[in-house]
Amino acid sequence: MQNKDLNRLKVVLADKKRTNKWLAEQLGKDPATISKWCTNSAQPNLENLVEISKCLEVDINELIRK
Repeated sequence: MQNKDLNRLKVVLADKKRTNKWLAEQLGKDPATISKWCTNSAQPNLENLVEISKCLEVDINELIRK
């Protein structure tokens, strides 16, 4: 099974000129967790996606690969 990029977190962070470290601090998460989300080696759950969208001031749909 081929690994697909399911989220656009890395792209949205770059667009907003924010870093993984900044997001980790906002969410109270380990920076390694954010890094895994950005590389799509792991995926945030729905609750975390909602929090990410609030922090970055984007619609949750912006964070999901269509």
